Amino acid sequence: MSFEERYMLRAIELAKKGAGAVNPNPLVGAVIVKDGRIIGEGYHERYGELHAERNAFKNLTEDAEGAEMYVTLEPCSHYGKQPPCCIAVVEHKIKTIYVGSDDPNEQVSGKGFEYLREHGVEVHTHMMKKECDALNYVFFHYITTKTPYVVMKYAMTIDGKIATKTGKSKWISGEESRNRVQRMRNELTGIMVGINTVLSDDPMLNCRIPETVTDTNRRNPVRIVVDSRLRIPIGSRLVQSAMDIPLIVATSERNLKDASEKEKELLNLGVKVLPVPEREGGLLNLSVLMKELGNLKIDGILLEGGGTLNYSMLEEGLINELRVFVSPKIFGGRDAKSPVMGCGIDEVKDAFEFVVSESETVGEDIMITLRKRIE
Repeated sequence: MSFEERYMLRAIELAKKGAGAVNPNPLVGAVIVKDGRIIGEGYHERYGELHAERNAFKNLTEDAEGAEMYVTLEPCSHYGKQPPCCIAVVEHKIKTIYVGSDDPNEQVSGKGFEYLREHGVEVHTHMMKKECDALNYVFFHYITTKTPYVVMKYAMTIDGKIATKTGKSKWISGEESRNRVQRMRNELTGIMVGINTVLSDDPMLNCRIPETVTDTNRRNPVRIVVDSRLRIPIGSRLVQSAMDIPLIVATSERNLKDASEKEKELLNLGVKVLPVPEREGGLLNLSVLMKELGNLKIDGILLEGGGTLNYSMLEEGLINELRVFVSPKIFGGRDAKSPVMGCGIDEVKDAFEFVVSESETVGEDIMITLRKRIE
């Protein structure tokens, strides 16, 4: 590994520290090097606050004139909540900048590089691009489609069951896997389930990262329930905690007309009721729901099912990534639930296809990450 790659790797490590705090902005890290020494580094720490480049300049230990800079994402060139980072790079007289990812944001794309070159900065692009791009799958999808990046997560036995024939599911996966899921809830802005999950489990859907874990930004995701007939109980833990942790209930526009009193009760308890049109078959139009959630700046969603909602999301082509925990247990039983229900497909050629991205051992389980196949 070259010295340049080592500095970029450090920038990547810094960028990851912003997970759970910068959404819907990207994760970005920056390192400034002079005469072979790091003289400043920083990352985008929180949405609305300084970007990575300006944090690195704030942390300088000496003048940066003539230095090199390593940044995981193209420096911004427009005024938003913060001034353009390109201006700061030029003002500090950086000689050379190495950048990992292009920024697909139309306000930035290519303009950052252009500004830097016009002002005499030597620009090298696509250094460790694959590794830098991997930081921001969520941001890249959201900024180009204006809809959330959806990660479908489930734990299953080695024979593909998510519960026993009597409906028992605690616990299929081990403690290490369950802790990993809490980190996922922390990193993604929203978490979504179907109404059947609420009725059967009465979940809280909050983030339960232990206080002993100090390397993360604790926050609860926005909880989203797909509930076409507005059946969510007023006494459920989700509704009763809506004043403290945001809760969105997506329901049918048509059915909402007959549930005005229930809607008022929910609104008074802090619940946001989101009317959504139906598609054929009386199910909610989930594509429209994704657009509405994108408008609410929900850039990423952890989908925790259950099986009927999982199938509907697959059917509408809305799943970008799968994270599957496979436990070394076997339940058996034809009536035991599987992670994806629905009506299913008729032909093998019609299967929903994904590509295995990586796999790893998490405690006694195996976690497989798959991403949507792009033709």
